[in-house]
Amino acid sequence: MVREITGPAPGNAANLSLAEASVPADGETIEHYHRAAEEVYIFVAGEGRMRLDGEEGSVRAGDTVVIAPGRRHKLWNRGTEPLVLLCVSAPPYSDDDTILCER
Repeated sequence: MVREITGPAPGNAANLSLAEASVPADGETIEHYHRAAEEVYIFVAGEGRMRLDGEEGSVRAGDTVVIAPGRRHKLWNRGTEPLVLLCVSAPPYSDDDTILCER
């Protein structure tokens, strides 16, 4: 689940977007990258694993990950509670800028 908080769609920011995302227990995201956008993931609840350009590591509440444009990334939640994070994107998130690496 993704909820946009700030950005062009809500009409309160033009140069970045901020969204809250949640990966449910035993869930995962689709590996993807962004052609132009730089992202910052700020983990606020739960714990899981993240792959960034083929390297995997644990993530949990309190961690921050910076994702440069073009870097493939994916999250897994193997816990029993949702993995919740804030996603900052500059320029703002766009479906057109997002390239899915899996189906």
